[in-house]
Amino acid sequence: MTERPSLRDRRRQETRVDISWAAVRLTVERGLSNVTIEDIAREAGVSPRTVNNYFSSKAEAIVARHQDRARGIADHLRARPASEPLWTALREASLTQLDADRDTAPGARTDPQWTAGVRVMIAEPALAGEFLKANVAAEEALAEAIAERLGADVHDLRVQLIATTVGGVLRTVIQEWLRTAPHAELASIVHRAFDTLAEVFP
Repeated sequence: MTERPSLRDRRRQETRVDISWAAVRLTVERGLSNVTIEDIAREAGVSPRTVNNYFSSKAEAIVARHQDRARGIADHLRARPASEPLWTALREASLTQLDADRDTAPGARTDPQWTAGVRVMIAEPALAGEFLKANVAAEEALAEAIAERLGADVHDLRVQLIATTVGGVLRTVIQEWLRTAPHAELASIVHRAFDTLAEVFP
């Protein structure tokens, strides 16, 4: 069983999430080049020093949401029944985490401006390097959870291929949702993606 985080750890994580969402909100509203660490600190209700203690840059603060999503999926995967087929468990873990992301994202359900802003933000060239690093970290987190479930080494080729595939599926799901929002249901896209994947990987 996973050890329950301490109150201190939970508060640190809440602060980290608050700072990250503050960076996202301001970037959506103003554009990345018009946002400073001081702006993010003010928006999150913390000091600039606190922001710097959690993140090395505003770009890192923004893409932290992507890393947290992958870690959340890994945690949900660990909580799935051991008897459940791997691809089913990955599908359900992804749905649970994406629903949690959408519920906590300010305005994500109802504000069309938010969707447009996220689309612009993801396309921001200055964030490309951080997103690449975040993708690597995200797939490492998934690989660890997959390896535990399969009783395999994390560096096993099969484990790495599955983690990389799931990472790509999730990135494609988000891109498809942004392309078709507000009409598309995120859960429906996830199911379509994993159904398509199942045709290739039984």
